[in-house]
Amino acid sequence: MPVSQEVLDEIALTRAEYDLIVERLSREPNPVELGMFGALWSEHCGYKHSRPLLRMFSRPHHNPPPEGEGGVGRVLSETGAENAGAVDIGDGLAVVFKVESHNHPSAVEPFQGAATGVGGIVRDILAMGARPIALLNSLRFGPIDDTGYPPASSGPAGSTSPSMEREAGRTREREIATNRHLFGGVVRGISWYGNCIGVPDVGGEIYFDPSYSHNPLVNAMCVGLIETERLASAAARVPGSVLLLAGADTGRDGIHGASGLASRTFEEEAELRPTVQVGNPFLEKVLIEACLEALDTGAVLAIQDLGAAGLTSASIESAARAGRGVRIDLSQVHRRETGMSAYEVMLSESQERMLLVALPERVDEVKAVFQRWDVECREIGEVIAEPEARIFDGAEPVAHLPIRPLSEAPAYRLEGQPSGEDIARRKFPLSEIPLPECGPAETLLRLLASSNVASKHAVYRQYDHQVQTNTVAGPGGSDAAVLRVKGTGKAIAVAVDGNGRHCFLDPFVGGQIAVAEVCRNLSCAGARPLALTDCLNFGNPLRPDIYYQLEECIRGMALASETLDAPVVSGNVSLFNETQGQAVHPTPVVGALGLLDDATKTVGAGFPSEGLAVMLLGPGIGAATAQDLAGSEYLQVMHGLTAGQPHIDLELERRVQETCREGIKQGLVLSAHDCSDGGLAVALAEGCILGGVGFRGNLDAARWDAALFGEKQSRIVVSLDPADLPLLANLARSRGVPLLSLGRAVGDRFLLRIGDEATNDGSNGGPPAIELAVAELTTVWTQSLEVALEVASG
Repeated sequence: MPVSQEVLDEIALTRAEYDLIVERLSREPNPVELGMFGALWSEHCGYKHSRPLLRMFSRPHHNPPPEGEGGVGRVLSETGAENAGAVDIGDGLAVVFKVESHNHPSAVEPFQGAATGVGGIVRDILAMGARPIALLNSLRFGPIDDTGYPPASSGPAGSTSPSMEREAGRTREREIATNRHLFGGVVRGISWYGNCIGVPDVGGEIYFDPSYSHNPLVNAMCVGLIETERLASAAARVPGSVLLLAGADTGRDGIHGASGLASRTFEEEAELRPTVQVGNPFLEKVLIEACLEALDTGAVLAIQDLGAAGLTSASIESAARAGRGVRIDLSQVHRRETGMSAYEVMLSESQERMLLVALPERVDEVKAVFQRWDVECREIGEVIAEPEARIFDGAEPVAHLPIRPLSEAPAYRLEGQPSGEDIARRKFPLSEIPLPECGPAETLLRLLASSNVASKHAVYRQYDHQVQTNTVAGPGGSDAAVLRVKGTGKAIAVAVDGNGRHCFLDPFVGGQIAVAEVCRNLSCAGARPLALTDCLNFGNPLRPDIYYQLEECIRGMALASETLDAPVVSGNVSLFNETQGQAVHPTPVVGALGLLDDATKTVGAGFPSEGLAVMLLGPGIGAATAQDLAGSEYLQVMHGLTAGQPHIDLELERRVQETCREGIKQGLVLSAHDCSDGGLAVALAEGCILGGVGFRGNLDAARWDAALFGEKQSRIVVSLDPADLPLLANLARSRGVPLLSLGRAVGDRFLLRIGDEATNDGSNGGPPAIELAVAELTTVWTQSLEVALEVASG
């Protein structure tokens, strides 16, 4: 009898997909087989709506390195064929890295959702044979106080009653409370897991916007290091080799996590709470060490982590990569609960588990390693030559499926188009927006106090970013984290970034900006970008406007990746981030890896001393217009708007970054900080705050809000010895990069005057100015997030 719609809904398969399964098998699948199809054909595992678009990222994975640099920068992994991307950094070493989402689990149970997200991405790196050396995270939440919401529209007189306003206020209070709960749980989960396993959390970003209310984005990135010749594979190639399941006992947690939770929108938490996995970081720590030691023996032919869809995905994907099959006896799987069915064992997403493929004559040797680490390791099956999955529970057969139909989910190429609201937002007449009555000084303070701009020290102080003693630059002081590569004079730089507002306004341009900004972060630390990883967070792709966002964003990212010579080598797609019809902003989170040949040639974002010249690399501000405010933090904070048409010139971006890196390499540039959220004035203020030094400067601009707080791309604030200005000017001129003098780092006050061409602020008929003590800027910037979270004393 055909399966019921209720069962199909539970595993997120359509009736048409079920009919396709029956066609491929020439029979009806049994319940275990259907569960396996549901998991592997889920959006989370099968990438049904994104796979055709991701081909835009394709490029030769053994791309030639820059001339004269040996193998540095060569991509050693094939995108999508392994668990993470691997890039040659020279000296016989490779860096393995990837970013992945745990959005839906974190929305349901924030602490365990975020914690197991960290555990999962660490095991992806471990599955490449690499030792995890760093974590980063990219987080998005709804507002945690009233200032995160746009001002309520007054509307026509009498359009709202007092009772309606009171109810709206109560709704907002409940939403803020929920957002705070999610924020607190996620941060604690990340801190708990990362600190326990001894992997430093060295960087990340946090944004707040109403679109993420009830639907946070929790993206975790991990970086690993390995000798190139020791890179491991997940492909189970040798028939007769033994399947070993190592790690935690298998329980009922996480069943339907991939199909039921991460592959559809959801409205209620309670029914989905059992699908969230539970983590054990202490077990993960010893599992890491045991797996690395087992790999060192040479007896392990392949290794794969058990993440989404558990044993089903681990075994089937390993076999599919090699064109082989598997025979598994579920009665040999160690369990922590009695009475588990074959269905539950195959689909459990219990954490801290790895599947190893070992030579049969060396199984005892591998098991002995795990025994020394007190980690359970059992033989559960073997690799077979026939491309089939033969699953037994003792002597009883429970599933018999061909590998290829099972592992190849259908792919859908839809037709996307922007909505009328999308087009209207882009065409919004920004030039009609009035200047704030409060003036530039108060505007700067309000932006520094914004949760999106303010220091995230209240968060990252909970993370250990010095464990393993590789951290040269951690969170808070530089645009990218910098980690020394022990045994060499080199360092790697890593960063993660993304801006949902820009993509919300124009996904094609926003996708370019996401790649450009994360590469700019590396360049500000002096590192040459080598490669990228991404996590694409979008709403329901079945909606034409959402599919349009996804397609255009990927197209923009691919163009920027090619222009900046930074290939996408790994990643993840998270769709259906939508609650009650409200989709999150299209948010491509991009992680980047860069290399410094000399670990000592890195700089921070703060002005390091007094007397330095402060310059702007990139487009000047004399011709600043209201269009530069598109998608800016200023526009949201001061006017409650997300509107306008963002813009970027990728060729100029490439030249600006090259100039910055060369200036740092030559010892000319002593600090570098990109202009992003909050614009030029915020970048200058942060340079003062981080360096403990004042600033004095003068600017000419047609409109002070656009000049100071617009977010024009491809700009970097640098400081240097005035005697070196001619050398930096020559570097910039040789690359066709504009270079503008902003002023000097001096004293203990921030003084910035707008020249005679500026529109005055209306207070005294003269040109507007900002004159504030650096101590005041520091207090506002460092304490605002803590105040919003009500954790600051007093």
